Amino acid sequence: MTTVTPIREVDIEFDNGTFDSAGFAAQTLANWQSLASVIDHTLLKPDATRQQVENLCDEAIRYRFACAMVNPIWVPTAVGMLSGTGIPVGVVIGFPLGASLVSTLRHEAATLVRLGARELDMVIPIGQLKSGNHQAVEYAVRSAASIAHQHGTLLKVILETALLNVEEKLRGAEIAIQAGADFLKTSTGFASGGATPADVALLRGVAGARSGVKASGGIRTLADVRSLLEAGANRIGASASVAIVRELGAE
Repeated sequence: MTTVTPIREVDIEFDNGTFDSAGFAAQTLANWQSLASVIDHTLLKPDATRQQVENLCDEAIRYRFACAMVNPIWVPTAVGMLSGTGIPVGVVIGFPLGASLVSTLRHEAATLVRLGARELDMVIPIGQLKSGNHQAVEYAVRSAASIAHQHGTLLKVILETALLNVEEKLRGAEIAIQAGADFLKTSTGFASGGATPADVALLRGVAGARSGVKASGGIRTLADVRSLLEAGANRIGASASVAIVRELGAE
């Protein structure tokens, strides 16, 4: 069994180095190619078809998005299409409820990495976080992180900020970073709300330069992206990716 070192209840960090949000936003928005390179091109709806997944992968190649983000069942399809292109396949785990057993999370993560996924987006155990069971939250994140990092795979931890109060957002963010998250992520897109500049700024305040911050959920326009980058995001998750980069001049 994995040994868990509990996170101290007072251990929320704020002196975490500096991330230049304004500078990053300006550089990223300088042209559509730079913007595309930080967007996870996403298709997670339950009725997505093989043809839609293939279209997503074609668009990811054409516009050079950061990754193609799909549900687990479509990972073999996406890996087959993106092999040799330099575009990684991303996949969600414990999605969208954050209510999976840790053994299930570990098996899911290990299987998907073996199939070729290179970015894992995991939903934090939301109910455990809201119950104050921080050790259980840490154990879940650390378990997924250990598998991801053994294979050079990124782990993004989805907090589902629309369901949390400020204290829960702060606590969840710190636990996720200490347990090995490479990115804090706002939302699944399946809850009552998605990414907001305020939540992104809060997560960046906890993260500093220790981890990335991914904004996702309800991002449809270039104006949405601009506000989230300026708030501190350095990765965007969107299904409207093509329309967004076309606003900046892509064809």
